[in-house]
Amino acid sequence: MSASTADINVFPVSFARAESARWHRHALGAAKAGLKAAHTLLLGLILPALLFALWWIATEHHWVAEQILPPPAFVWDSLKDVLASGELLGHVGFSAARVAWSLLIGGSVGLLLGFGMGLSRTFKAYVFPTFDVLAQLPVLGWIPLLIIFVGIEEALKVTAVSIAVVVPVALSTLSGIANIPQALLEVGRVYQFSALQTIRRIVLPAAAPSLFTGLRQGVMQAWISVIFVELLSSSEGLGFFMAYSRSLSQIDMVIVAMLAIGVVGIVIELGLRLIESRLQGWRRSAF
Repeated sequence: MSASTADINVFPVSFARAESARWHRHALGAAKAGLKAAHTLLLGLILPALLFALWWIATEHHWVAEQILPPPAFVWDSLKDVLASGELLGHVGFSAARVAWSLLIGGSVGLLLGFGMGLSRTFKAYVFPTFDVLAQLPVLGWIPLLIIFVGIEEALKVTAVSIAVVVPVALSTLSGIANIPQALLEVGRVYQFSALQTIRRIVLPAAAPSLFTGLRQGVMQAWISVIFVELLSSSEGLGFFMAYSRSLSQIDMVIVAMLAIGVVGIVIELGLRLIESRLQGWRRSAF
């Protein structure tokens, strides 16, 4: 009877100790990860802080004329003004809408080309040589030809940025499919998967990292390209806002536009990382 009582008393205590140790290990790991992230963030803030200090000192001591480099306080006031008026957010909205349409069009074309070349050797033999040549052309190189065919209105901007999206999406999709282990494809043959089942159960999960890398590169290329296109031909958008401010010698507004472009780019990058982390769970459950 006493042995039974001892067993009853020992097991809960042992379990509680194990759970406590596990919780402490988890908490310690989370704390270390948090400290590492904070350390990385602080290191990343050193250079911007130094540049800001140099900017402030240069303007405070009049090393550079205010017409060339306005003081930080003046830029801050200009930023508050364009935010309050809604002008800056309006330009951000125009640029973001063009990126969204270009990602939809260019991403779809890139995925179709990548899947076609990755799944069919015949299709790749016909298409890849021409695609490889055209992929070497920068977006700005397409502008004169696009002006002839689509004019200088909104279609020009969306088409040019869509071309910038197609190339990284198609190449990453092709690479992802080409690098799928043959053992996985053999599993599909053993289970007699149909073509659609093979794509859904094997190709998509296995190629998902490359697919998302291509889409992420496509989005960032689209964001960079839309600014260039708006600098050349637009009456709205962040690129236009920057060019127009420069033409009026409003350097403070040029800096505001640059800051907006950088902040939006960071937000896009963080959003894509969040989506990628969510997709990892789908990828594991799809196999």
